[in-house]
Amino acid sequence: MIKNYLKIAWRNLIKNKTHTFINVAGLSVGMAVAMLIGLWIWDEVSYNNYFKNHNRIVQVWQHQTINGQVGSQISMPIPLGMALGKDYRGDFKYVTLSSWNYDHILTVGDKKLSMAGSFMQPEAPDMLTLEMIKGSRKALTDPSSIVISDKVAKAFFANGDAMDKTIKIDNQYLLKVAGIYKDIPSNTAFKDLNYIMPWDFYLTTQPWLQRATTRWGNNSFQVFAQVNDNADINKVNARIRNLKMKNIEAQGDKVGASFKPVVFLHPMDKWRLYSEFKDGVNTGGGIQFVWMFGIIGSFVLLLACINFMNLSTARSEKRAKEVGIRKTVGSLKVQLIAQFFIESLLVTAFAFIVSIVLVLLILPWFNQVASKTMSVLWAEPVFWTMGIGFSLLTGVIAGSYPAFYLSSFQPVKVLKGTFKAGRFAALPRKILVVLQFTVSVTLIIGTIVVFLQVQHTKNRPVGYERTGMVQIYAKTEDIHKNFSAVRNDLISSGMIVEMAESGSPLTEVQSNNSGYNWRGKAPDLQDDFAYIPVTPEFGKTAGWKIIQGRDFSRSVVSDSTAMIINESAAKFMGFKNAVGEIVDNGKKYTVIGVVKDMVMSSPYEPVKTTMFVMSNEAEGSVDIRLNPKVPVSKAIAKIESVFKQYDPGSPFEYKFTDEQYARKFTTEERVGKLAGFFTILAIFISCMGLFGMASFMAEQRTKEIGVRKVLGASVFTLWRLMSVDFVILVTISLLLAIPTAYYFMQGWLQDYKYRTDLSWWIFVLTSIGALGITLLTVSYQSIKAALVNPVKSLKTE
Repeated sequence: MIKNYLKIAWRNLIKNKTHTFINVAGLSVGMAVAMLIGLWIWDEVSYNNYFKNHNRIVQVWQHQTINGQVGSQISMPIPLGMALGKDYRGDFKYVTLSSWNYDHILTVGDKKLSMAGSFMQPEAPDMLTLEMIKGSRKALTDPSSIVISDKVAKAFFANGDAMDKTIKIDNQYLLKVAGIYKDIPSNTAFKDLNYIMPWDFYLTTQPWLQRATTRWGNNSFQVFAQVNDNADINKVNARIRNLKMKNIEAQGDKVGASFKPVVFLHPMDKWRLYSEFKDGVNTGGGIQFVWMFGIIGSFVLLLACINFMNLSTARSEKRAKEVGIRKTVGSLKVQLIAQFFIESLLVTAFAFIVSIVLVLLILPWFNQVASKTMSVLWAEPVFWTMGIGFSLLTGVIAGSYPAFYLSSFQPVKVLKGTFKAGRFAALPRKILVVLQFTVSVTLIIGTIVVFLQVQHTKNRPVGYERTGMVQIYAKTEDIHKNFSAVRNDLISSGMIVEMAESGSPLTEVQSNNSGYNWRGKAPDLQDDFAYIPVTPEFGKTAGWKIIQGRDFSRSVVSDSTAMIINESAAKFMGFKNAVGEIVDNGKKYTVIGVVKDMVMSSPYEPVKTTMFVMSNEAEGSVDIRLNPKVPVSKAIAKIESVFKQYDPGSPFEYKFTDEQYARKFTTEERVGKLAGFFTILAIFISCMGLFGMASFMAEQRTKEIGVRKVLGASVFTLWRLMSVDFVILVTISLLLAIPTAYYFMQGWLQDYKYRTDLSWWIFVLTSIGALGITLLTVSYQSIKAALVNPVKSLKTE
């Protein structure tokens, strides 16, 4: 019986090639989209699963209250990590302090590479369950050791045998390789942890770090931990929440205590998707994109199923006689249902095979846009279970309505020729078309709004001139010690306009200070300023805009205690004319100027209150303004040669400021590209459905068109007649989609403090586009039917 079902199903599919092609094409695209999104979601929800103890690993966070607003951060003081490891051993199996994962210069012989790594305490390898190729996880107990990834071992040693070899760090310190671990996968929070250096070594080589070991207010480090198997994270949170507050009060730090710090643990399983906090409450994060793309994938697949159902039910009258004869000769309703389900499942089987091919073709591009390294999970039973189950479910859903509808025909009426589909037979198909275009139009509007939000923020005034700027992160002190000589050589060469040093690059804020006093400050006002030490040339290099006072000057001796603040800081302090005001935090600074706000951190957030001070400790970032009259390649070559002259031990690495600024939009741009891609596919599927419906309607109305042409109807009149029904349906879709899209996108934009508006033209343009796409899709079949010789049409009837 099954064999017979398959033969009949195959014959029906071959007989109606156009109908079959539209169904297979639409379903395969819909299933390919669902597979791609499924792989993306799998990669997201399995983030950090590489670590065996991922469900017990946590990062220590803190909430701080500033002027009534609760902020959350991962920066922690050293003594807090030390206290957790010493006094709370009943709660934690491992506790490790960690530096930030910065680039350091690694040198072996003549080979030098700049790679990211961290200083961490000895328990880190055990906590992360690193897979050791050679050596032991206990290697970091030796302060002169280093453990490296397989990638680093192969980069420096041809055979990868790095054990007991020496690596020089930042041209100063020698560490011996005591362990090699497998590279950490890209879908983890530690993907760029190429090596780990001992925390104790870090302490002995950095005097400022030793001072920080007792300062509970110095939030400059990270703390990771693994809770004990029998520990309840909520109960541990209750025990440690006031740990920092108590110790800050004990040290007499009134400023730190005013922030009311609350310590808590954030589980590793939530780092990726739930790391956004607002007023001390977790508001989600990346999970919104998982839901968004999951919904998009479901809707795109639904569109494909709608096409299948629409085209199958539309052709029901053509198969009515077949059903009548089958029932007359004894076929049961259940057998007819089985026949139609077999046809439906055969189509989905072909679509599934085609969808896998499409996924393999699209996946490289998809990985590039999504910034992932996903692959089809061939060896995973879950992939095949979901894929086959997914196909069966799609086939059943897509074929259910046609199967039950067709099998319900009455044979007597069909064979006597009195069977009619009824007044409302086409109503379900019309409803499905409306639903289809409602989804497509909503996706189009959403994609446009995401694009406009990114462009709106990109066009935001940044307060400085970022084009023609180069940033160089100094990993050693050689350039800082020879700054004047380097600057003079480059300026005299004519390759650059100006050069400066700063404690933070122009596109970041790496330090904050608080506890300042000034005239008129309210007693209960809390301050938290971005603090950036700079050399006097910084303003000219950056091209900032001075709106009050003057710039720094090397020739003015008093500028060693001078300060320049931004507009936000002046407003926060209540200064209408800030020049000459004194700002005190143990050292008195005189405000000599106010500059326009510069967007240095998130372009989606208000600019932080910022103070710039002239300091000999302004090191870390070298900012260079290129000469616009000189070719960039020539200027970079000269800069490299001068830097190599004064710092021969460091590889020359530079970044363009405008490119670094552009990276701040990566997430939103990625979402926009992916949403746009899926929207195009959704439109394609919808158009395939319209094309099939138009083809069927033209076939059904062949005689009517012939009669109308004989009576003098023009091609335009017939085209309008055939198109008007679809235009009405799409218009209804627009009336449903526009308020729906407005509601959801207005809510999405509320997450951004600096946001675009939902302008009326977005909806008008989308409406015109949707109607235009509809007419283009339908017109081919309409005009084709209208051009047929009426004699041939009537003769055929």
